[in-house]
Amino acid sequence: MGVVGAGAMAEAIIGGVLAKGLLAPGQVLCSHPRAARRADLTDRLGVRVVDDNRLAALGSQLLVIAVKPQVLRRVMRELRDAIAPETLVVSIVAGASSRVLGEGLAHPAVVRAMPNTPAQIGAGMTVWYATPEVGELGRRRTRLLLGSLGDELEVNDEEQVAMATAVSGTGPTYTLLFIEAMVDAAVHLGFPRHVARQLVLRTVEGSAAFAAQSQRHVSELRDMVTSPGGTSAEALAALERGRFRTVLSDAVWAAYRRTRQLESALEQGVQPEPPPGR
Repeated sequence: MGVVGAGAMAEAIIGGVLAKGLLAPGQVLCSHPRAARRADLTDRLGVRVVDDNRLAALGSQLLVIAVKPQVLRRVMRELRDAIAPETLVVSIVAGASSRVLGEGLAHPAVVRAMPNTPAQIGAGMTVWYATPEVGELGRRRTRLLLGSLGDELEVNDEEQVAMATAVSGTGPTYTLLFIEAMVDAAVHLGFPRHVARQLVLRTVEGSAAFAAQSQRHVSELRDMVTSPGGTSAEALAALERGRFRTVLSDAVWAAYRRTRQLESALEQGVQPEPPPGR
């Protein structure tokens, strides 16, 4: 396996593959521009790391591309004639469509995937789309690769990968902000911060597990704990006055629009720019 761009998410993929015993460290070759990062990956994971993207691609049966969208065009030019016809390419580059990848790499067998940060502890959710040129063997390899990060879901409509970027891909950001705000509120009530953190994390974890195991709609589960005139009803009224649902929906749509902006820039062959005001 070759890995181009050995950042945090790529490291999660490498770690998952090694932990599951799918590959040995000596079968993984990564590229990264910083010497300190290369040395760190070699010391901790035992994989080989080079500073040349082409070397990571040459001879690989599976190539993971995990660079920033802003450098993707340059990286694709470097890799264009280094990828063997039988190589499966898996991209986790935000906003990079299979068409951009296929044309930029001159390689049609491409999987576009969107993992999320819980993949770093094997609890991720990855949505992926494979081009028609990816055969059943390639799909099986993709399921093994992405399954090492947690749950994986193949979709037949590539647009759903862009949608997933705004929901599951960016979702940990919304969830972590909610956790942070709830911890701060608990501290404001008078709890020590370490106690507040434990209370909130266990509550969020338990609520998610309860919803996952139940066959009921989440609104039914919420109704179960909302007594008339009770504390939950009062809290929900405050959240509705604060437009909680609307603000969250706006955040998801903002992330989706940004994904489409990245796609549009890459489709047009220009370097993606930061959003206005950033």
